[in-house]
Amino acid sequence: QVQLLESGGGSVQAGGSLRLSCAASGSISSTSCMGWFRQAPEKEREEVAVIWPGRALTRYADSVKGRFTISWDNVEDTLYLQMNSLKPEDSAMYRCAAAAFWCHDHRDYNYWGQGTQVTVSS
Repeated sequence: QVQLLESGGGSVQAGGSLRLSCAASGSISSTSCMGWFRQAPEKEREEVAVIWPGRALTRYADSVKGRFTISWDNVEDTLYLQMNSLKPEDSAMYRCAAAAFWCHDHRDYNYWGQGTQVTVSS
C-alpha cells in the first residue's frame, strides 16, 4: 500500500507560479512511476506529468510543456510539480498518483491522493 497526500494548491493570478507537493508513504519502492493528474468541472481527467524515478524519465502533456516541471525527492519521499506561467485554463483539482506497473494512462494507477485545488484568475 502507498499513501499520498497533496499540498500546495491555492489561488494565483495568471502568469504566477505554484509548487504542488505530494508526500508519499508506505511501499514506495513497489511503484514504477508517479504522476500528476488534473480535472476541471465538466472536463475529463487529464494527465499532466509523469516521472519514473528509477529511470530519471519524465513525460508532460503538451499543454504544460516548458511551464511545468515534475520531480521526485528520494530523501523526503515527496513528489513535486513546479508550475510556472500559470494560465486560467490550468485551473483544476490536481491529484498525485502512483502506479505499480504500467503507466500508460490514469487507469494504470493504483494509488491516489485526495487532491489539491488550483485556481488561476485572469
